Amino acid sequence: QVQLVESGGGSVQAGGSLRLSCAASGRTASSYAMGWFRRAPGKEREFVAAISASATSTAYADSVKGRFTISRDNAKNLVYLQMNSLKPEDTAVYYCATKAVLFYTNYYTQEKDYSSWGQGTQVTVSS
Repeated sequence: QVQLVESGGGSVQAGGSLRLSCAASGRTASSYAMGWFRRAPGKEREFVAAISASATSTAYADSVKGRFTISRDNAKNLVYLQMNSLKPEDTAVYYCATKAVLFYTNYYTQEKDYSSWGQGTQVTVSS
């Protein structure tokens, strides 16, 4: 089992930037695909970004494409979500998630694919 802890959330004005981090501990994090999801007030949790275990493949929700970048540092067991040009509609609790994989080049965009989740970090974007 992998334990996940998110950090880096906060309050920012529209147009600003934040970088979220997700620290993984437990089993070797490099054998896990990772994803970021978010839940806005009154809405269901939704996919934001995903990265393969090898870091060679990534995917993004259309709403964040071109503004957010997911990356990972397997040596440090960290996954990042760089968020630029933030909008008020990006306000949400952001969660990282992990899935053990056999194929290191695959990423996953469905919530049901992930087995471990962090507690979340709040991101608030004001207009």
